[in-house]
Amino acid sequence: MEFSLKKYGIDVRDVRRNVVPAVLYEDALRNEPPASITKSGALAIISGQKTGRSPRDKRITKNPESADNIWWGYINLPIDEHTFEINRERARDYLNTRSWLYVVDGYAGWDTRYRIKVRIICERAYHALFMRNMLIRLSDEELAAFGEPDYVIYNAGRFPANRHTTYMSSKTSIDISFEDQEMVILGTEYAGEMKKGVFTIMHYLMPRSGVLSMHCSANEGPAGDVTLFFGLSGTGKTTLSADPRRSLIGDDEHCWTDEGIFNIEGGCYAKAIDLTREQEPEIYDAIRFGTVLENVVLDPTTHAVDYTNTSLTENTRACFPIEYIDNAKVPCMGGHPDNIIFLTYDAFGILPPVSRLTPAQAMFHFISGYTAKVAGTEVGISKPEATFSAGFGAAFLVWHPGKYATLLADKMRAYKTQAWLVNTGMVSGVYGQANRISLRHTRAIIDAIHDGNLLEVPTVSDPIFGFEVPAACLGVPSELLIPSNAWHDTLAYKEVAKQLVTLFVDNFAKYAPGCPAEVVAACPVIPVEG
Repeated sequence: MEFSLKKYGIDVRDVRRNVVPAVLYEDALRNEPPASITKSGALAIISGQKTGRSPRDKRITKNPESADNIWWGYINLPIDEHTFEINRERARDYLNTRSWLYVVDGYAGWDTRYRIKVRIICERAYHALFMRNMLIRLSDEELAAFGEPDYVIYNAGRFPANRHTTYMSSKTSIDISFEDQEMVILGTEYAGEMKKGVFTIMHYLMPRSGVLSMHCSANEGPAGDVTLFFGLSGTGKTTLSADPRRSLIGDDEHCWTDEGIFNIEGGCYAKAIDLTREQEPEIYDAIRFGTVLENVVLDPTTHAVDYTNTSLTENTRACFPIEYIDNAKVPCMGGHPDNIIFLTYDAFGILPPVSRLTPAQAMFHFISGYTAKVAGTEVGISKPEATFSAGFGAAFLVWHPGKYATLLADKMRAYKTQAWLVNTGMVSGVYGQANRISLRHTRAIIDAIHDGNLLEVPTVSDPIFGFEVPAACLGVPSELLIPSNAWHDTLAYKEVAKQLVTLFVDNFAKYAPGCPAEVVAACPVIPVEG
């Protein structure tokens, strides 16, 4: 049956709605060169000139109904309603020039009380397959009864924004209007903009209903115990949450309600750089028919993927339905978390391998979102460089970080959830002068958290950050657990500790005015010499 988009001002007769992957493969191979089928059956595709998100080109419509709720600044940049309408019209006009279009209808959110209906309108088969994987897929009955969506995304990414339009900073523009319940993409074909656009929408909607939206992974043990993993790139979030002994609820985006947690997405979007079956077997084996592989390089004869080849980008990705993970839990929901784990790579060697946090301390470290970059991770970095990202995903926050942190602490207290800070970086000295804690030791710490053993051991109060540090952990040398003991040079330890604390204090200063007093009190004090 013919599907009409006339209500959106789009009069294209050939609209391909929720078509199956095989058809999208055929269309991509025919119309989107150099699309290829890999040896394992995935669709290898090039995302275009942009191989990553464009956060400085994201805009939110400033409307009186929502303006007071939004944390305006370098993350949430405003545009006025007129500019949004100009960009939407530009997208519609371009889409009207296409011979055919794709529509993908799906849900965001596994909890039926909070899920939203999302409609994607796009021209590339690649984009349609990507969002078919990332949204929660509809049964035939659900598709027939779908009705009108809650949010519409116009992806006209092959057509540029007019950079002379007010508020535009380039030919790329990603615009969201919470009042019109629409999103417009111009000037970028990178599919991740759609995924993160949906997350941004949920990051706005959910806190209004008292639901905490989170940038984290989640898994569940055999006894039904749930753990949330927060962490920036390089901290080990994917590796540590992909546990063959536990079921995966989701790898990236979740919400915490009065009944437990639910995954926002219907798929996984995993980094593919240096991927091996030995290191990440669950992800490696998920790359098969129906999976989208972005910007990877193939052997021209065998079509085997060279995951070490970064000639197109280091941000190579695999997008697949979550049920491609053998131990995925579907429906992707769980009870209230027993444990929350904040992962950090501390290149300064000051944070303990594991620390137990109070709710107020959890709020502080959640808002801080600390990790460190080291030499070799980015061009131009020659010494450890602290990185802070509020909520472990500042680019997607809509409300002030204090809003999310307060919801986190309230739920921790209500459901007796324990928070932990786990350092997967240096533990006996600064980067370049010490070794990173072994993955074996970190896994032993995670196991001890899941077993409940770390709640039973004696603790030592950290003199700098004030959290409780377990003095023993099965499978981990005790001398590694207390950083001040692990360092050989006491004076050097104190000097580096002062440097790190100063970075924490300076970073937190910009959030403190919007935070509760208990969070401000949890901020460490810069040590006074002598």
